[in-house]
Amino acid sequence: MKAAVLSFPGSNCDQDLLWALSDIAGIPADLVPASATDLSGYDLVCVPGGFSYGDYLRSGAIANFAPVMAALKKHAANGGLVLGICNGFQILCEAGLLPGALQFNESLNFICESEPLTVVNTNTAFSGDYQPDETIHLPIAHGEGNYYADPETLAAIEAKQQVVFRYAANPNGSLNDIAGLTNAAGNVLGMMPHPERAVETLLGGRDGLAMFTALKKQMEGAAYATRRA
Repeated sequence: MKAAVLSFPGSNCDQDLLWALSDIAGIPADLVPASATDLSGYDLVCVPGGFSYGDYLRSGAIANFAPVMAALKKHAANGGLVLGICNGFQILCEAGLLPGALQFNESLNFICESEPLTVVNTNTAFSGDYQPDETIHLPIAHGEGNYYADPETLAAIEAKQQVVFRYAANPNGSLNDIAGLTNAAGNVLGMMPHPERAVETLLGGRDGLAMFTALKKQMEGAAYATRRA
């Protein structure tokens, strides 16, 4: 059981995510640079928040061409777990690992606050320790978190129950209040809110911890080991 936290030039949440995984949840984790070309040996690969490559062109666009992305796509195709948070969500969409795109917030302002979310799908490796329809509070900090997909894609996402988290009070204009969703296979999750910033009471709440405990159980479980064999 081991996790990788990718680090791009401009990432600023990689250490936070590494700490949440290893020090809080007890998941052994390594910091892996964007120049890496091999992710074998990792069960979970995390793409953290920040401003990869300065958000030039658009958020996540340049990161898609980093050497590590070929290995990340191979990892996901082989059924490996992938978690993208904030800029990580944007990168996963740019890479085609998740449907849709993240646009500028409807207000055109950067938003940094705690937001209530509804957990709408607990049947994933990432959300199994939450309760159905549970309300949780996680921090957001983004200028381009407005989720968009064309009508056909959005209908398919909803039909396949890929949405995991919805905003209770939509702060950025995301379609269908989408705050986080998986790919069709369910092994890749992208979300704009930051669970790694909500794993200790000292930080203002522990509502993000259940994501990491669920992932730990998934990686330890026989079902996951069999699927990855």
